[in-house]
Amino acid sequence: MNLFEYPNSAAFIEALSERIHGELEKAIEMRASASLALSGGGTPMPVYSKLSEMALDWSRVVAVPTDERWVTKDHPANNASQIRACFGSCGIRILDLVPDEAIGAPTADYARDMLQDIPVPFDVALLGMGSDAHFASLFPGSPALADGLDPASTTIALPVMPDPLPPEAPFGRISLTLAKLLASRNVLLAITGENKRAVLDQAMHDHVDPYHCPVAALLRTAGDRLDIYWSP
Repeated sequence: MNLFEYPNSAAFIEALSERIHGELEKAIEMRASASLALSGGGTPMPVYSKLSEMALDWSRVVAVPTDERWVTKDHPANNASQIRACFGSCGIRILDLVPDEAIGAPTADYARDMLQDIPVPFDVALLGMGSDAHFASLFPGSPALADGLDPASTTIALPVMPDPLPPEAPFGRISLTLAKLLASRNVLLAITGENKRAVLDQAMHDHVDPYHCPVAALLRTAGDRLDIYWSP
């Protein structure tokens, strides 16, 4: 992996937004379009706001969350809605992983159908990491990990029911798989804070079990294709 460290959040946001913007410019120049998989959560939202202010033909860019809560589109916990709010009216197209009315148990059928219409591979997959070492919605101990963390899996999205449910967001999820994310042209992991840095450092050890520390699977399979951005 490649680790880029920044002294503060302003430098972190500037560097990450410049990196993503540069990759999008190259993609549009080469293929006339670009696609993104974007993490939810608090860490990347300022990056999306910064990106929205940067000059680009955003009408040529389509994005999808790396994972989504099984909630309606207008629910405050909906990742896609939060990402849309940060990008504002720049013209980017952001698609959903869940249907407008998310009813009953989570199912990935809608997400899998929608993903068929997005240019592949993603030009950038921007991931975050929780303090429990999950990324996307691949949580420790989840029955979905066997398929979700298999780098050879042909599954592109799957339902996840965290156990226990995170108290701040007690919902089932739909998540892109590690295999789907690894297929991206650029795989980025953005984390902040000393606590998450300690989790990351622990995940680098060979003895760590990805079943209990999912981000370890990302580190091992992505190798030097993974660029990590960190600030205190």
